[in-house]
Amino acid sequence: MENVKLFDAELRLMEIVWDKAPISAKELSLTAAEEIGWNKNTTYTVLKKLVEKGAIKRTEPNFICEALITREQVQIDETKRLIDRLYEGSLRTFFSSFLRRESLSEEELQELKKIIKDNG
Repeated sequence: MENVKLFDAELRLMEIVWDKAPISAKELSLTAAEEIGWNKNTTYTVLKKLVEKGAIKRTEPNFICEALITREQVQIDETKRLIDRLYEGSLRTFFSSFLRRESLSEEELQELKKIIKDNG
């Protein structure tokens, strides 16, 4: 599945599913109550939206929930949207802006150089 736009609440529930799947809807609701402070109705409403978007599938018995999209795919899609929206799609502008504001260790700089070299 590609380019599923997740809102903050949906992403919070997806984090639980990614970490604990397969998980029953009831267990998901209990975990969301404990970790996020949501009531059962909120969890089921957000879960329904995620099912409609094709991000989660629910199967019987016990409404077992599993992710249909990966955490990595969501990270990639969200990062691309952010760069497109704030930096006019320019990776160079994004990295330049980021590096001006962040202090990276020599080790982190070397790691970034290696990533760029390996993927460039």
